Amino acid sequence: MAATERGWWLYELLRFFYSLFFPGLIVCGILCLCLILILWGIRVLLQRKKNSASTGKKGKDQMVIAFFHPYCSAGGGGERVLWCALRALQKKYPTAVYVVYTGDVNISSQQILEGAFRRFNIRLTHPVRFVFLRKRYLVEDSLYPYFTLLGQSLGSIFLGWEALMQCVPDIYIDSMGYAFTLPLFKYLGGCRVGSYVHYPTISTDMLSVVKNQNARFNNATFITRNPFLSKVKLIYYYLFAFLYGLVGSCSDIVMVNSSWTLNHILSLWKVGHCTNIVYPPCDVHTFLDIPLEEKKMTPGHLLVSVGQFRPEKNHPLQIRAFAKLLNMRKTESLPSLKLVLIGGCRNQDDEFRVNQLRRLCEDLGVQEDVEFKINIPFDELKNYLSKGTIGLHTMWNEHFGIGVVECMAAGTIILAHNSGGPKLDIVIPYEGEVTGFLAESEEGYAETMAHILSMSEEKRLQIRNNARASVSRFSDQEFEVTFLSSMEKLFK
Repeated sequence: MAATERGWWLYELLRFFYSLFFPGLIVCGILCLCLILILWGIRVLLQRKKNSASTGKKGKDQMVIAFFHPYCSAGGGGERVLWCALRALQKKYPTAVYVVYTGDVNISSQQILEGAFRRFNIRLTHPVRFVFLRKRYLVEDSLYPYFTLLGQSLGSIFLGWEALMQCVPDIYIDSMGYAFTLPLFKYLGGCRVGSYVHYPTISTDMLSVVKNQNARFNNATFITRNPFLSKVKLIYYYLFAFLYGLVGSCSDIVMVNSSWTLNHILSLWKVGHCTNIVYPPCDVHTFLDIPLEEKKMTPGHLLVSVGQFRPEKNHPLQIRAFAKLLNMRKTESLPSLKLVLIGGCRNQDDEFRVNQLRRLCEDLGVQEDVEFKINIPFDELKNYLSKGTIGLHTMWNEHFGIGVVECMAAGTIILAHNSGGPKLDIVIPYEGEVTGFLAESEEGYAETMAHILSMSEEKRLQIRNNARASVSRFSDQEFEVTFLSSMEKLFK
């Protein structure tokens, strides 16, 4: 009896759900239709706004080319790409209107341009309109202590919406890695969209780090020690990688900065037909007037690091390896050594990291031997590189490494991390000769630094000559040619 009653209730429940199926389907269809109509209406309004904004003073339509770069005054390698790209486009398309979406609301347009000139020695020939975004905090990693990748990506959609509401361009270039803005500008804004990818938001290497439960700056120790949390994070990463590939595939053209980035973007975005390597512009010619003969700091050797103070740059490894080198050389009567860390600070988080690095120096007892140079002008950077014996780089899987190229062009002997762009594209043999060195661990860095310092001046000079000759392929001129060639599709 009880079994019959249960069967009857199950039958009635199924009938109830079945009765809701077709009405539910109709409601879903109506909601989808309403959503499509709303999005179509928004697109029409944006198109009208674009048409009215693109009409110049003489009544002629002017093409509007916009770059999405919320941290355009940060002073890193990504910003050098932005300014060189603008300069190249202005030379070829001088009548276009150029726009930069930025979140640097605390400084003026003129200060941004002057900063680009001081840091990169780049001055644009035509005006640039800056669209200042108030919601940049939505892409700050500090806002998302957990699910940071997803939080920043969703935040970039809202930031992109703010940008789109202020200016609807004809051509939209994401030059800072916010791929989730691409569908917004392409399908709602009706723009032709392109990407310059410095570093994939997620990569197969990141997936392997979580899968193998390795601790990194983006994989906390408490997660690596818990198999369940590691599996949950791995699922989250796979789902995010799928979404990242979906939005990235919206791009009409894709430019990547290295072989390492190319491999990851091809596996995630699957847009090989419109993807090209465009090596970032490195101002190698500016460093050619630095003599390659042994540069003396009176007395001793200068070790120089160039890179923004971000967690992935792994400055603590440089300091620990330097401290180990000093301990290795205590027993020897050798010239003094000094480490100079040169980089840009974008915000309070970066400043906090610099203070942590200062404390690390104090803990290791090397505070007198380490100097920090923050947001310094280009001439001062060049001066330090001209005096340096060794250039240090410690980022795991650096996408490219403009700082590495600058060090090699200036004549410092580079010691870079044995991964990513430095390994695949930069610190490679030139005509069969050594151009620099690679390392991974504290011990490896310390031992290689000691090896370089123990070389004869003639041997170091030979390596400097090889390195400088090898980096000519990363010049501003080469960048302009490859960048403009890749961009041509967006102008057709």
